[in-house]
Amino acid sequence: MTETTPGRRGGRQLPTAEELRIWRDFIETTAALSSRLESRLQSDSSLSTGDYAVLLALSEAEGQSMRSSELAAHIGWERSRLSHHLGRMERRGLIRRQECATVPRGAEVLLTTTGAEAFGGATFPHLRAIRELFVDALTPDQIVAAGEIAAALQRNLDVLREG
Repeated sequence: MTETTPGRRGGRQLPTAEELRIWRDFIETTAALSSRLESRLQSDSSLSTGDYAVLLALSEAEGQSMRSSELAAHIGWERSRLSHHLGRMERRGLIRRQECATVPRGAEVLLTTTGAEAFGGATFPHLRAIRELFVDALTPDQIVAAGEIAAALQRNLDVLREG
């Protein structure tokens, strides 16, 4: 809720029955969409959405590498979760970790050739699934509205995190 949203009540009132219905629809649909995308990505490429997020971040990073702390912040994961996940990815040859030359006790994560190939092979089928499951289900105006909703929710989360 923001001050600029028309019809909002002041204070910390509980959601109305209608707001809760919409919230549940939103959460359940988002979970179902995420699950379907995860299944498609896994069956098309043998990558999890976590693998894909890491590979995407590294593929876009300068030198196709990032410090592990920066990577964790970039994809929104706790550092311990990332560390365990990177271990699994490293065993599969998708990434490589090395000591960071500029930060004591820091680790740098590098995209390997195998990881770049896996990411490249997964990208087209994953984008096709996003098109089929998300984009094609909405009108152009709904796409814009979805972007505005996501941005408003992210701004609220950022404010709450800072406060």
